[in-house]
Order: sequence, then C-alpha cells, then structure tokens
Amino acid sequence: MTNITLSIPDEVYARMKLHKEIRWSEVVRRAIIEFIGKLEERGSETTTRDLLDELGDDFRKSLSELSFEKAAKGYEKMRDAEWKRVYTTQIH
Repeated sequence: MTNITLSIPDEVYARMKLHKEIRWSEVVRRAIIEFIGKLEERGSETTTRDLLDELGDDFRKSLSELSFEKAAKGYEKMRDAEWKRVYTTQIH
C-alpha cells in the first residue's frame, strides 16, 4: 500500500487528536475512494469549476490565498519526490 502526505490546518489536527480511537487514515482513504467514484461516474464531464464546488469554500479560500512562490515550491517538491519514486522503483 502506498503512503501519501496530507497537510491539514493545525486546528483540525488538534480536534483530530481529541478522538484517538479513530483511524484517520481509514477515514481519508474512504473519502478518497468515494470521491474518485463520483468523478468516474461523471466521466470527462467534470470541470475544474465542478471539482472546486465539490471541494467546498474552505478549499477554494485556501487555494486563493496560496502565493505563486509557495505553489511553485510545492510543485518542485512533488516533482522531485515523484522523480525519486520512479527512479528508485526502476532500479529495484
């Protein structure tokens, strides 16, 4: 099974810590599977606007507050991690 890194606001993390009995990775896994199912039901008809509407106002707000520089650094970090993943997969 593949691992991913997920960024969440500190206040959400604090609230999650109050519920240590919950397997949060399972909650996220199910949400992703459900979301992918919805996307696949709609097929290629899904637009960026539809996706943003589905993700909600909080996501749209945080996306609009993201600076170009921070987005570029995030892209570079993802690109480097993906290159490393693919490269190490091909070696072994």
